[in-house]
Amino acid sequence: MIYSIVDVLLGGRRGTAAMRIEGRPYTTIETTLVERMIEVILKDLAAAFEPLSPVLFQFDRIETNPRFASIARPTNAAVLIKLRVDMEDRGGRLELLFPYATLEPIRELLLQRFMGEKFGRDSIWETHLANELWRTEIQLNAVLDEQMMTLGEVRRFQVGQTLVFNATTRNLVELRCADIPLISGRLSAPATISQFRSSIVRP
Repeated sequence: MIYSIVDVLLGGRRGTAAMRIEGRPYTTIETTLVERMIEVILKDLAAAFEPLSPVLFQFDRIETNPRFASIARPTNAAVLIKLRVDMEDRGGRLELLFPYATLEPIRELLLQRFMGEKFGRDSIWETHLANELWRTEIQLNAVLDEQMMTLGEVRRFQVGQTLVFNATTRNLVELRCADIPLISGRLSAPATISQFRSSIVRP
């Protein structure tokens, strides 16, 4: 993972795997780039744990030899998370080790299948959803009046017959979307409409 990050940041060619040089320590430039990458990872980890519990990850030191990285005692239980990161045919493995004692206080929260909104909100997703809703096109129906009729009366309809509704300028017009009432109100120019009529035409 480290060699791939350094190769990408320093202008390596696309589609070629990063060359790993064994037997030499990391240079100062490589160590600085790795330290910045670790800070980004720790910041994202803190944001990931925020819905469960406020967490502050602090950078302590870089240890190039895993045997000298004393995270927990060998006999202590721990949780190891292995992640694979791919970047244009190259990448590497990222391992996260959490001692079980650090996860025990939020064990009940981790066992839940659905956290719900009370643990936090995703502002990025809310903004994206709001923007998509504003651009969504829907079909609205303005219902002026409704009449209950039998099937026999409908079958006796004739071409050119006029149906007279009981709606007047004082009645409310209901706005519906997919047969769901949304809002109702009066027309803006009631003086120009005296009665609503609908004529039957041949399909």
